[in-house]
Amino acid sequence: MQTISVDLGHTRYPIHIGSGLLADPAVWSRGIAGDAILIVSSNTIAPLFLDRLKTGLAGRRVSQCILPDGEQHKSLSTAGWVIDALVGNKIHRDGLVIALGGGVVGDVTGFAAACYQRGIAFAQAPTTLLAQVDSSVGGKTGVNHPGGKNLIGAYHQPIAVVADTDTLATLPDRELRAGLAEVIKYGCVWDPIFFDWLALNVGALLARDPEALAYAIARSCEIKAKVVGQDEREQGVRAILNFGHTFGHAIEAATHYKQYLHGEAVALGMIMAAELSQRLSLVDAECSARVRELVAAAGLPVQAPRIGAERALDLMRMDKKVLAGSVRLVLLEKLGRAVVMGNYDQDALLATLKEHVG
Repeated sequence: MQTISVDLGHTRYPIHIGSGLLADPAVWSRGIAGDAILIVSSNTIAPLFLDRLKTGLAGRRVSQCILPDGEQHKSLSTAGWVIDALVGNKIHRDGLVIALGGGVVGDVTGFAAACYQRGIAFAQAPTTLLAQVDSSVGGKTGVNHPGGKNLIGAYHQPIAVVADTDTLATLPDRELRAGLAEVIKYGCVWDPIFFDWLALNVGALLARDPEALAYAIARSCEIKAKVVGQDEREQGVRAILNFGHTFGHAIEAATHYKQYLHGEAVALGMIMAAELSQRLSLVDAECSARVRELVAAAGLPVQAPRIGAERALDLMRMDKKVLAGSVRLVLLEKLGRAVVMGNYDQDALLATLKEHVG
């Protein structure tokens, strides 16, 4: 097991990464308190891993709440089901909620935990690559609104993240590729050496080579832990982790969260953000091409849906990162270095949108 620490100053928590962790009581006894525990999972994940997790929690009072699967269920009503389960199972402020699943389960569970009794402890047990490298770390929780993605939420840090790499064995290929989008993001915005490593090892990652996956997960978590440690509430450097997301969120919202997985939409958004960076003369054509080539090599989509440039722009204007009416975008200055910009040539943005989404 490898452990990475997220140090926020006012609190610190571990990310445990390794094989067989869900069923290991020693992992769940390491500073993870709470005798009354509610496990929140989905109807896809629970049959696969719920019993393993219960084994690791032997001796505690454990109840469960099973949610429907899919981004379309990342909603206030679903968060309400979790709160109903907390009330119904008499979980008090000294209890614990564990999110067992992918990003949707983690985000909904964390948001419900943040709201219930003004905040109770929760832990993340991510079972998808995307959740293990990104959404389980950093304390962002929330749900979607028809007007935009993640418009309703709270910062609520987990007390621990337990990433059992064995769960990736059952992950569908499409979900694995979607997770690689977030891994690629870290290379784009922070670590050019990691980007080069990904370009050389993307085949091994797609083939689920254990050593390659373990390294990609650990390096991604190291980067995110460092960024979040500097900027917990996205007032500065943490915003660079939204590379590709403003474009991607617009695509998700326009297609009603049904056509694309989150990572697929982010992949399309990274291509658009890299191309806009080129249009603005921040990077050269080679940089933009390398981003597109790695996205394609990871088996992710490179052709965005024709949702319309104006529709996309309207949705981007609803993004949480808009300030004073300006759509702030994460753009590249070079591979491994990103910048957040609100003052840029709007014609270049519109031209990029017209080319990619019509």
